[in-house]
Amino acid sequence: MTGPQFDGGSDLGYNRMNFRWGNVGTFQISPGSHMWQVVNKFYKANEPVPITMCFGVPPACTLLAGAGFDYAVLPMGCDEIGVAGAVQGAPIRLVKARTVNAMALADAELVLEGYVNPRDRRFETKESEDAGVQGRFHFHPEWAGYMGKAYKAPTFHVTGITMRDPKTKPIIFALGVHTLDDHNIDTSVREAAVYELCERLQPGIVQNVVIPYCMTDWGGCIIQVKKRHQIDEGWQRNFLAAALSCSQGMRLAIAVSEDVDPYSMDDVMWCLTTRVNPRADILNPIPGGRGQTFMPAERMTAGDKQWTASNTQFEGGMGIDATVPFGYESDFLRPVYPVDKVQPEKFFSKKDIENAKSRMHGWVHSLARTGR
Repeated sequence: MTGPQFDGGSDLGYNRMNFRWGNVGTFQISPGSHMWQVVNKFYKANEPVPITMCFGVPPACTLLAGAGFDYAVLPMGCDEIGVAGAVQGAPIRLVKARTVNAMALADAELVLEGYVNPRDRRFETKESEDAGVQGRFHFHPEWAGYMGKAYKAPTFHVTGITMRDPKTKPIIFALGVHTLDDHNIDTSVREAAVYELCERLQPGIVQNVVIPYCMTDWGGCIIQVKKRHQIDEGWQRNFLAAALSCSQGMRLAIAVSEDVDPYSMDDVMWCLTTRVNPRADILNPIPGGRGQTFMPAERMTAGDKQWTASNTQFEGGMGIDATVPFGYESDFLRPVYPVDKVQPEKFFSKKDIENAKSRMHGWVHSLARTGR
């Protein structure tokens, strides 16, 4: 989506569709997303929103399409196509659509041109339509790791289909939801955005931001910090609250110190077990805020009402401060084994070493790399 509909910027995103009526399909939009903001903007004006749905696109565009719910850093009106160009080191080529006033990615293999009608809302599946109920019947896996539910959604009306010459037999990748491929796409830019958010609040403290696979893309994050002096104590909690507030639907944010490997869930779980005071270090900063209906626990808050975004309540998410209190580093000192001095090659064959490494899982990966 480009142009005045997105306040002069450009937006790349994912939306699920189901074409039940020929060239007209449902166009599910995540509440609070960029596309949601645009549809809200034009809903009362009853004005269709011209877009292009591009398949087989440059990898940098795929990365930016997964950069959802980080709008404090990538707000409405930003230039996501420009950011994608910066990622790949060359401008993204655009071309005018033939049937609507919109732009398309010139290097896409296949493009559906058309417009979203905000007011023409239809059920995603016949099952939910026959029952007249939203949010109860299964439809399409979702990023939270559960089956999604069918809703009434705006519609996408296709006005044209264009494609590149297929003589090279291009592969258009069919992405599986909540797979490792999907996770990498949805978290690469998002981790950087959360890092940037913390850096803007107070520079120099945040060291890394990691979203492990088990945190389901948009469901959580791990923020690694380094407290340089006493005055830095407490900023980790500001970071946790900001991440939970600025990312709709995030349910779990964990802060750890610089001696913890944020890529090792074994290390993180050890940290939660040994460093968290359950009375003081578990935070719930935004109860009653806005969450995501893709989380079953939040859908259930609607009770007997339809499980839609307007009927659900957000529990507020949970922030966990698992950092070492400043000044007590010696009391939390971890043993460090001299892995840089040990040379297994002097004692074992290459085959034996490979065999041992093939059996390494979890904590031992971090231990072998850092000695902790």
